Amino acid sequence: MKSPVGERFSEFFDKWICQLDGYLQQLVRVSREGLSESEQQTLVSKLTAHYKEYYTVKWAAAHEDVLVFYCPVWLSKLENAYSWLTGWKPSMIFGVVESMRRKSVAELTEEQVRRIEQLRVKIKLEEEKVEREMERQQVAMADRKVVELVRKARRIRNDELLVVVGNHQVEGLVEVALKGVLAGLERVMKAADCVRLKALKGVLDVLNPSQSLDFLAGTCMLQIQIRKWGQNRDNQKGSNPIILGELHNNVIF
Repeated sequence: MKSPVGERFSEFFDKWICQLDGYLQQLVRVSREGLSESEQQTLVSKLTAHYKEYYTVKWAAAHEDVLVFYCPVWLSKLENAYSWLTGWKPSMIFGVVESMRRKSVAELTEEQVRRIEQLRVKIKLEEEKVEREMERQQVAMADRKVVELVRKARRIRNDELLVVVGNHQVEGLVEVALKGVLAGLERVMKAADCVRLKALKGVLDVLNPSQSLDFLAGTCMLQIQIRKWGQNRDNQKGSNPIILGELHNNVIF
C-alpha cells in the first residue's frame, strides 16, 4: 500500500523519467559539429539541473517519510536489485566512462585518465564511509534501549492490569526511538546522494563539453534502459535474466 508521500513521489518520478528520456533523445539527435562549445555547455547545464531537481524533491519528500525511499514502489524489481542506499551506486558511472574509451566515443588525454582514476578512488572511499554509517544504523536497531523496549512490551502484554497504562508508556518510548532511527536513515540517504552528486560533478569537471554530452547520454540511457528492462520483466513472467554488464559494452555506445 502506497503512502501519500510515496504516491506523490511516484507521480513526480514518472514525469521526471519522461523528461530525462526527452533529454536523451535530444542528445542522440544533436550534431556535435553544429554546436558551439557554449551551446554544448548549456545543454550539459540543463541536464545537471534536471538531476538536481530530482534530489531537491527527493530530500523534501524523505523528510516527511524516509522509509518509502528504502522500499520504493515506483521502481521495478530489477531497479531495486541494483539500488544502493536509495539510488544508483556512484562507482557505476566510471563504467560508463570506461565504455566511452573502449568504444572510442571520446578520446581522453592522459591527464584526464589520471584525474578520473583519482576521482574513482576518492568516490570508492566515500562509498565505504556511507556503508559503514548504514551498518551502524542497522546495528543500532538492536541496542540496549530498543531491546529493553521489547522486554517492556512483552511484560505488559502478559499483565492485563498494566496493559492500558503500560502500552501508552511504551508507545511513547517507541515513538522517540523510531524518530532517532528515521533521522539516522535520512542522514544516510542524503550522504549517499551527496556521493552520487560528487561523482557526477567530478566526472563532468574532468571532461570537456563534447565529452560531457557523450557521458550524460550514456548515463541517461543506462538508467532508462534498466528501467524499461525491469518493467518488461515484471510484466512478463519467466523472461530470461538480464546481464547488465553487457549494457556498457554493447548498448550504450
